[in-house]
Amino acid sequence: MTQVENHEFSKLKQDEVAIVMVPFPSQGHLNQLLQLSCLISSYHLPIYYVGLATHNHQARIRAKALNPSNIAKIHFHDLPNPELIASSNLEKVRDVSMLLRDPIASFIRDISSKVRRVVVVHDPMMSYNVQDVSSLPNAESYIFNCISVFSCYIMMCLFLKISGQHEEELLKKLYSFEGVTTDEAMDLSDSQHPYMDIRSGDIHNTSKVIESKYIDLMEQAEISLNKKQWAIGPILPTKLDYISNRENICLDWLNKQPPRSVLYVSFGTINSFSDRQIKELAMGLEQSKQRFILVLRDADRRDIFKGEARKVELPEGFEERVKEVGLVVREWAPQPEILAHLSTGGFMSHCDWNSCLESIIMGV
Repeated sequence: MTQVENHEFSKLKQDEVAIVMVPFPSQGHLNQLLQLSCLISSYHLPIYYVGLATHNHQARIRAKALNPSNIAKIHFHDLPNPELIASSNLEKVRDVSMLLRDPIASFIRDISSKVRRVVVVHDPMMSYNVQDVSSLPNAESYIFNCISVFSCYIMMCLFLKISGQHEEELLKKLYSFEGVTTDEAMDLSDSQHPYMDIRSGDIHNTSKVIESKYIDLMEQAEISLNKKQWAIGPILPTKLDYISNRENICLDWLNKQPPRSVLYVSFGTINSFSDRQIKELAMGLEQSKQRFILVLRDADRRDIFKGEARKVELPEGFEERVKEVGLVVREWAPQPEILAHLSTGGFMSHCDWNSCLESIIMGV
């Protein structure tokens, strides 16, 4: 442990409850646990955000929409970046999971010896990493789900074989899941299930106003094993007071556009499109003559996993032809701020839960 970390631990009081956050290394997941960390830090509880140094750095520099005073209260504990050899990003995540268990367990043991109680809040895809919490008498863990409760419940019905009249009727109404996710993603998810039983409950970034029915069904499901369910979202601030003076190419461009005139187009940080799909999308935007911001996110995987990222090919001359009405962004874009901007009038997305919530919160 470094001298800085010892200094941080020296501030802890024996009668305190310390919170340890363990996020999954994908931008939307990093964001949501950091938002939750800020919310909890406002209650003056010590928060430790634990992850690879690369991911912690990325989470911090992209948290411009959050209250700086709350961010300042969070202790970012950097784990060493392991050397990985894998053929895909998900294989790298799986390999990281196998390598981070020991350093995470060591950190939690250290902090548990200095406080009255430790609460570990982790992504379900990091369940393997936090399994040693069960060996500590003054520690407990909770899963924080970054997807909707509806999605959680459907996956439980489909893949964990929950059965009942309601479940059977519900599944009949769904489209096929074939092709929706990859075998790698399913293998990663399956590898975490044996370690989820140690949790004390589930925290959801949702609201009973939005998902009351499925929150109730989750509580009743046999697989929940009487685990308490909390719906505490949406956790992103509804008013972004911390960005009004911030410089950013997207925000600067939006400042010059009429109110509610811009279509924001972004498909998340881990989705990949073929060159043909990108060209079709670009041609559609150009022919629509609609004002737009188009975010090409292949660069984001490079940031997260330190791998090579291909350059997305747009139709020849596209950016020059649309420069009066469109902006193409190849680096990270501040999505909450863009959605909150008065010039943004629509959002074309892959509809992951984080994007859906941000769209709802910002009224787009």
